Amino acid sequence: MPVAPEMPGVVASESHGQAVLFVEQSAYLAVVTALYRAGFTMCVDVTAVDYLVHPSRTLPPGVVAQRFEVVVNLLSLAARERVRVRVQVADGESVASLCDVHPSTEAMEREVFDMFGIRFDGHPDLTRILMPEDWDGHPLRKDYAQGRIPVQFKGAAS
Repeated sequence: MPVAPEMPGVVASESHGQAVLFVEQSAYLAVVTALYRAGFTMCVDVTAVDYLVHPSRTLPPGVVAQRFEVVVNLLSLAARERVRVRVQVADGESVASLCDVHPSTEAMEREVFDMFGIRFDGHPDLTRILMPEDWDGHPLRKDYAQGRIPVQFKGAAS
């Protein structure tokens, strides 16, 4: 994949035979746009990971670890190749929305916002998608308190 490693703000790596690009936030939208033009026209997934309990994980040289990581999986059907784009995001920071390049990311970015609290700049409707609008917190964050809702079974003796 000659396009991305030559771009500034990109550290290329490989994992299990798949290209992995660690991208700075400032280059994120430009890299995904360049990959789209290079044939990676299908966005398979946009998700996130909370590394709160693993702050010293192993990353390639030049990549500064942050609490969150936005992960984008792209596919080139013509070349039968995949590429994973990984962006480090500090708590309270936001990243650019990919909706203009990949309209299918609209719901995926809303889910990441809903579950992790990561904001996507330029998103057309960044509202909750899984949790009720008045829900407090983001359930997939590692610092989210675990709750317990008692379940009553029909016919159970009291």
